Amino acid sequence: MKHKPKSRKKLSQLLANWPTGMVAVHSWLQKHGVSRLLANYYHKAGWVHRIGRGAYARLEDKVDWTGGLHAIQYQMGCPVHVGGKRALELQGYAHFLRMREGGAVRLYAPRGTRLPQWLRRYDWGINFAYTAANLFAGKTETGLTEKAVGDFSIRLSAPERAMLELLNDVPNSQSFEESRLLMGGLATLRPDLTQTLLEACRSVKAKRLFLFLAEEAGHAWVKQLDLKRVYLGKGKRSIIKGGHFDPKYQITVGPRSEPKSLSEIP
Repeated sequence: MKHKPKSRKKLSQLLANWPTGMVAVHSWLQKHGVSRLLANYYHKAGWVHRIGRGAYARLEDKVDWTGGLHAIQYQMGCPVHVGGKRALELQGYAHFLRMREGGAVRLYAPRGTRLPQWLRRYDWGINFAYTAANLFAGKTETGLTEKAVGDFSIRLSAPERAMLELLNDVPNSQSFEESRLLMGGLATLRPDLTQTLLEACRSVKAKRLFLFLAEEAGHAWVKQLDLKRVYLGKGKRSIIKGGHFDPKYQITVGPRSEPKSLSEIP
């Protein structure tokens, strides 16, 4: 018991440097002078809350999935990020769509990357959809950005990358019509980054859809792309069964029709 006063002083220092809503793993705790043994002592004493093996939250601090994601990205160095539709939503590009409350957050990482059990098992109030694949060649961080969430940040796909990730899921887990609406709002994409990502993207389907929808939307940045440097594969691709065939990009897509309300979007 003689170590209690010292432990409490260290705890006070720890809490002063612990951002609200952030999950802390052992590597971060150790940088602040808290060993595994001491962290376990704090937990048993009721001063911190353990959300899983090796992961803690401040007592009575309501953490959500962003606090957990920050921990594995910045504290554990896990090369995982938020992508697809959720990344667009977080950056204000999907405000006109009705996001399902408690809907899935799609995480992307290079093939072979494993998420810690505590992140997968804890009840965040949402579900994680996880894609471990090498969709882009070259540097894995190309097209990633950061977003501040309170006193910490999370890493996510910039709109240029998020849209390609989203289109790679059409029509399996992502509807074509919603993708068309999302592309319609991307009038300010950066041509240089878009060019780099199109050249690096390994999905012929995603690239053809991306260019088809961008041209259909009439975005000015499309004219600044050098499509001779983008490999678009050979042959036809049937994406939407019974749909309209686009001769330029050799893909079968859905007919153009504006939904009467957001609730009608699949």
